[in-house]
Amino acid sequence: MSPLQQNDSEVIILEVTILDVKPGQEVGFERAFAQAQDTIASIKGYFYHQLQKRLEKDSRYLLLVNWETLEDHTEGFRGSEEYQDRKRLLHHFYDPFPEVDHYTQTLISSFPPE
Repeated sequence: MSPLQQNDSEVIILEVTILDVKPGQEVGFERAFAQAQDTIASIKGYFYHQLQKRLEKDSRYLLLVNWETLEDHTEGFRGSEEYQDRKRLLHHFYDPFPEVDHYTQTLISSFPPE
């Protein structure tokens, strides 16, 4: 157990996905994502998300989503009708199709430094 984790219920899962959008379709992707983001927020175990655009490559985005458990994402969200809606809105923008990774926190620094 990490020194920062008091018990298993305090572990937060971080979903990390690099999204490569077809060049020239960034504006359409961002509009569709804005429409689709409410669907993920309604899923059990969802905490929050961020979508960030890479400065050096306009068509690359980083999606970070925090979940209570891995299963909340892999089974709850992906098995939901909301996921099917999001898939219809977003998946045609990706090339190649993104790989999703999941992480758990092992260390955190204090901010600002003490």
